[in-house]
Amino acid sequence: MDGSIAEMGKYIGAGLAAAGMIGAGIGVGNIWASYFNALSRNPASKDDIGASVFIGFAVTEAIALFALLVALILLFAV
Repeated sequence: MDGSIAEMGKYIGAGLAAAGMIGAGIGVGNIWASYFNALSRNPASKDDIGASVFIGFAVTEAIALFALLVALILLFAV
């Protein structure tokens, strides 16, 4: 066995941190599905809910980027 237990733990931790991106992907899909559903029911509401959709998308995508950042820090730091 070439690797140590600490190195193995580093890879497991990075994989678990990257798993947070799964939830963010599901969340982004739900946001856009709800938006298109709302537009199909009432196209006149596009201006009212457009900003809220993009803010929700940005916050959800930021969570995925934070999870990726933590995974990369675990892999390449120390």
